[in-house]
This record gives sequence, structure tokens and C-alpha cells, in this order.
Amino acid sequence: MLRHLLSRLSPRKLCLVADQSAAIRNAASSILRDLRFHVAEAENGHEALVKCSQRRPDAIFLDARMDFSDGFEFLKALKDRGIAGQPKIIFCTTERDPSHIARAIEAGAHEYLIKPFDRSILSATLDKLGLANRPAR
Repeated sequence: MLRHLLSRLSPRKLCLVADQSAAIRNAASSILRDLRFHVAEAENGHEALVKCSQRRPDAIFLDARMDFSDGFEFLKALKDRGIAGQPKIIFCTTERDPSHIARAIEAGAHEYLIKPFDRSILSATLDKLGLANRPAR
């Protein structure tokens, strides 16, 4: 009983899902909630920057191609605002070209996921970045 109560009191990390596609946002958000994360959503880079200024997320799942401000413009804006490095950026795209992956990492992404992804991939990526939510013991 006490373990259950403590696990409910442990702070949850915040993930921002920034993707132009409502279907992708919904799917990723659902998985992240199942993994015990608080979730915020943005449909473009501009909206994501606003959300970051309201509360800095622990991680951002960032779509490469969005209207108003794409993933690369968003990463540049984070650097310009002195927010680079934290939160952890997981660049998400259908693009498999190694030069695109290198460009994303050079721009400041910490990880790169190919869409579509599933719960196991999301969970492994968050764990690799040290962001997995663990129940209190």
C-alpha cells in the first residue's frame, strides 16, 4: 500500500509532442501517458516554443516537418534562447537519409526516431536518455 502511494507521489516528467499530424500527436501522447509522463502537445514549432516558455519539458518529440516553424528552425530558436541541451530532443521523421539524421544531431537533437514508432521504441529511447519514469521504491 505504501509503495503504491509513494509511486503516485513521485514527480512525473513532462514530454512535449510537437507534430503537425494530430494522429501522430494523439498516438505518441497516449503511449507517453501510459509510460507515466505528463504530456503537452503542439502542432508547430512556434506553438512548441510558447509551451517551452510556459514550462520547460524534460523531453520533446519533435517533428522534422511542420508549418510555421519546422524542426530545424525550432532547434535553432532553442539555441538562440539559451535552452539548448535541456530538454532532451527526440527528432521524429519518416526521413531515413543518413545526411538528414546527421543534420538533426548537429542541430541539437539527442536522438532520432523513424516514424512510425511504437511503445517499445519510445520507451527504449526515453530509457537511453535517462528519462524513464520509475515507480518509487
